[in-house]
Amino acid sequence: MNTVRIDPQYQSDESRWQAVAERDARADGAFFFAVRTTGVFCRPSCASRAPRRENVSFFATTDEAAAAGYRPCKRCRPTSLPRELAIVERACKVLDADPQQRITLAQLSDAVHVSPFHLQRLFSRIVGISPRQYQAAQRADVLRDALQRGRDVTRATHDAGFGSPSRMYESAAAELGMTPSAYRRKGAGLTVRYSIADTPLGIVLIAATEKGVCKIAFGDDRDALANQLAADFALAERIEDAAHLAPFVEQVRAYLQGTRERFDLPLDIGATAFQRRVWDALRQIPYGQTRSYTEIAASVGSPGAVRAVANACASNPVALAIPCHRVIGKDGAIAGYRWGMARKEKLLDTERAHDEAGKVA
Repeated sequence: MNTVRIDPQYQSDESRWQAVAERDARADGAFFFAVRTTGVFCRPSCASRAPRRENVSFFATTDEAAAAGYRPCKRCRPTSLPRELAIVERACKVLDADPQQRITLAQLSDAVHVSPFHLQRLFSRIVGISPRQYQAAQRADVLRDALQRGRDVTRATHDAGFGSPSRMYESAAAELGMTPSAYRRKGAGLTVRYSIADTPLGIVLIAATEKGVCKIAFGDDRDALANQLAADFALAERIEDAAHLAPFVEQVRAYLQGTRERFDLPLDIGATAFQRRVWDALRQIPYGQTRSYTEIAASVGSPGAVRAVANACASNPVALAIPCHRVIGKDGAIAGYRWGMARKEKLLDTERAHDEAGKVA
């Protein structure tokens, strides 16, 4: 059973009532109040006629208010997101204004006029990551840009607002997918072996570093796949090595033929904190089953971050090994797929067919 945390600023009914009496917008989202005489529940800042204290009850969530028999106010629309989105947009603008500046949660909450507790919860629900993680991603973007423009690591570290080289190396590698020095050289010093082969799903390119598989991509043109790998690892030593990649290719073929349900592939891929949570959730989806983007967002603790989940699926660099094809629309419709809708449909049909055959057998 999930425990609903209460904003410390509004733990008592007295403090909540004070916020309602003052129509304090800073309390919006921290709790909701319902009026017994009207049967309606509202945000603390609702501009409707002030109720009498004895007729008011307080709830931590809209679900609790609805379960108690109250309906949402048509004036302040407590179950809708526009106001919350506006708050998060303001917070993002503050953070975007100077990516190098380290802004505390308290400073950010003062800038957008909501409590720190509520902002943290709201930001994480809508964006999918916390304000702190958002700032870390921004610094990684600045670092990435500086390295791509040829600046040395020390200068790029300073430009990105990292306090020290050690702190930069601790956090940036996960964002860049490699060390900053390696990223600056577009893979210089790395050896990437790859193979291009025919499969029942079309042409596949599989590439791997010494640590593991870094790319599995499908396409219709061998040259196009090779050119994209060259762009991703422009200065790495790229070696076409069918013999070295043969076991990985065979796993892909067996999977597509329905004789293998899981991969045994070491992976070498970079990911943000949120991408990692989403990709881990995708690997938990059983063979032959699907989940909606909404369900994945809820499973990673960010129910409002449906679009961020879709973006994480779209950025998956290793088809099949991270089964983003098993994520569909809330209405059951097959949504987009990085390697083509037709391939996604075929994958799902193949998995369902072999899953059902296995159950019958």
